Amino acid sequence: MTTSQTQTSARKPGGFAELFEQSVAKADTLKEGDIVSGTVIAVGKDHVVVDIGYKSEGVIRVDEFAEPTGLAVKVGDQVDVLVESKETDDGLVLLSKEKADKLKVWDEISAACERDELIQGTITSRVKGGLSVSIRGGVKAFLPGSQVDLRPVRNLDKLLGQTFDFKVIKFNKKRGNIVLSRRVLLEKERDELKARTLQNLEEGMVVTGVIKNITEYGAFVDLGGIDGLLHITDMSWGRVNHPSEVFNVGDEVTVKVLKYNAETERVSLGLKQTVDDPWNTAAERYPVEMKVSGKVVSITDYGAFVELEPGIEGLIHVSEMSWKKPKHPSKLLEVGQEVECVILDVDAVNKRISLGLKQLEPDPWTLFIQKYNPGDIIRGKVRSVTDYGVFVGIEDGVDGMVHKSDLSWTQRINNPADVYRKGDEVEAIILSVNHDDKKVSLGIKQLYEDPWTRIPLDYPQGTMLEVRVISITDFGVFVELERGVEGLVPMSELSYDRIDDARKIVQEGQIVKAEILDVNPGDRRITLSLKKMEIASGGEVLKYGEERSIEMATQKPQQSSANRPGAKLGDVLKEKLGDKLSGGN
Repeated sequence: MTTSQTQTSARKPGGFAELFEQSVAKADTLKEGDIVSGTVIAVGKDHVVVDIGYKSEGVIRVDEFAEPTGLAVKVGDQVDVLVESKETDDGLVLLSKEKADKLKVWDEISAACERDELIQGTITSRVKGGLSVSIRGGVKAFLPGSQVDLRPVRNLDKLLGQTFDFKVIKFNKKRGNIVLSRRVLLEKERDELKARTLQNLEEGMVVTGVIKNITEYGAFVDLGGIDGLLHITDMSWGRVNHPSEVFNVGDEVTVKVLKYNAETERVSLGLKQTVDDPWNTAAERYPVEMKVSGKVVSITDYGAFVELEPGIEGLIHVSEMSWKKPKHPSKLLEVGQEVECVILDVDAVNKRISLGLKQLEPDPWTLFIQKYNPGDIIRGKVRSVTDYGVFVGIEDGVDGMVHKSDLSWTQRINNPADVYRKGDEVEAIILSVNHDDKKVSLGIKQLYEDPWTRIPLDYPQGTMLEVRVISITDFGVFVELERGVEGLVPMSELSYDRIDDARKIVQEGQIVKAEILDVNPGDRRITLSLKKMEIASGGEVLKYGEERSIEMATQKPQQSSANRPGAKLGDVLKEKLGDKLSGGN
């Protein structure tokens, strides 16, 4: 080729001269950090060679094209690269595809922010204060804990690996800082859903929602952008101790709108109102005298509540638990126990059912009146002793009472506990039966003849006899004429002298001579005097009494009537009373 031909060829469009001029021009404008487009011209072991139209080819580390399935590059591919260094020691341009890709992603994110678009990302890990999210091209963004959901999320780990749409709330390309929010999107969705829900919400309508939160007093139900309160009292016609017994968070529930205030946007919901009240048919389903079974749900001082079915409870009053009244309902029943009982009464209006437990057993009173009549003699153990009498067990569930006035014909017993103890076995006679109050009156003294029919004959007026001083009072001295028979020596009959203290004349336990002044069978009273003895002895009454006391004390005691063969309860009573009066000697 001649010189003129070479010059001509160099001037042709697209010729070497033109390419050289373009390369030189590009070299003047190419800067480090620029993103340029190039063509892959070679793929080596360590590098990929790219023609970017510069005077020197560019090289990229081959690992930037590595993927799990192999290298994602071949000769002829067009790639966008970042100029890291214009020339190396080998005269090549150092390029980076990864950095170019990242910069392109940042540009895309920036453009999306300007257009107020949403960005999709995957939560990859927990970091201080929130979560790390991988968005386009693997760019890391920060999701604060407060922006994760509408409510604080206690367990952030459960969100790892999940993909969501986010809104960019902060973007700084220079610092490489991106802050995301999911809450903003949820709030917007909630507000839109809430507006649609409120537009159609009316009292009385039945709606479906999801249990959002559970408290001690109820559960909050998400109806779609707005929460309604399902109070614990409106969950069931039956007893609910805690809402967690009925629901779990996330449960779907169909409820009725009980109240709705458009101004405050408060909604009250009811679940039990979606079904009929079981009390409406309770009277028909639970007739009186019907035997039923149920579970004891609570125990009080006055009885036990039994659940017959959800929403229907009955009360077993303590008086209806046993023919023998228990000290407390808990002595017979316990919470959770399955029990069989009888319907006594149904008040559907006030939602009350009276139940009976003792009615499943024979009435001891019925058995008693079939077996016993007034005048019959019974034997039983003392169940209890009171100030006014003694209760004796006749049959299981039936007690009789011996009033203290019916314990002895002659002895005044002010405190029955001085004579009887719980568990003592006694014999008594049935005096009367009160069928209305189911009470039985017993008598012990009636087992024996009334001694007052013979006392006036045994102790006529003027009789002189030895008596024992048993007690001293302000108004006189009580003496014992014989075992169980007492008399009174008034203060005026102790001495002809004026006496202000009987102890100056006699002492308890002393034996003295006295005169019968009066015997009154109607009042069961014997009046005696010591005055004549004072005259007869010439003032030696005390001395005689002391000597007689010593003599009686040294006498050999007689066999106890209580220990004699064939001894009856009256003998035991007399023995006990005698021991009491003699001070236990």
